[in-house]
Amino acid sequence: MVGSSPCASCKLLRRCCAKDCVFAPYFPADDPHKFAVVHKVFGDSNVSKMLQKLPLHQRADAVSSLVYEAIARVRDPVYGCVGAISHLQNQVSQLQMELAVAQADILCIQMQQHHRQVVDKPNDDMPQSLDFTSSNDNIVVYDSFKNESIYGYDLLS
Repeated sequence: MVGSSPCASCKLLRRCCAKDCVFAPYFPADDPHKFAVVHKVFGDSNVSKMLQKLPLHQRADAVSSLVYEAIARVRDPVYGCVGAISHLQNQVSQLQMELAVAQADILCIQMQQHHRQVVDKPNDDMPQSLDFTSSNDNIVVYDSFKNESIYGYDLLS
């Protein structure tokens, strides 16, 4: 019992809080909701048995876990904290996918900028103008949209 006030569990269960009350250190009177939700999901007898089986140094962590699980069970009676964990894992997967897309976009932009720098930069090894004139007059240019050459003959027949 903490001071003269009974703990939250003894207050909720309407019983006298003994000096050796297993709930008193973990469910103070100023936070009655904490025990109420744990009691609703697990029951005071089960919580008492669990706490008594644990060493003193592990009980606070166990109560924190029980409170978290009880709140999750009240929110989602079917899946409890597993549902919350699953939801968070889905969010992580979605955010990882969005990050990968963003990184790919950044890489594409960097490649485009690099390509522009290479194209815009004159290369001293390449001649500035090329002469493609040829003395061969037998060149036939084929227009892929027409079935005839520039000389008027049908190339497909």
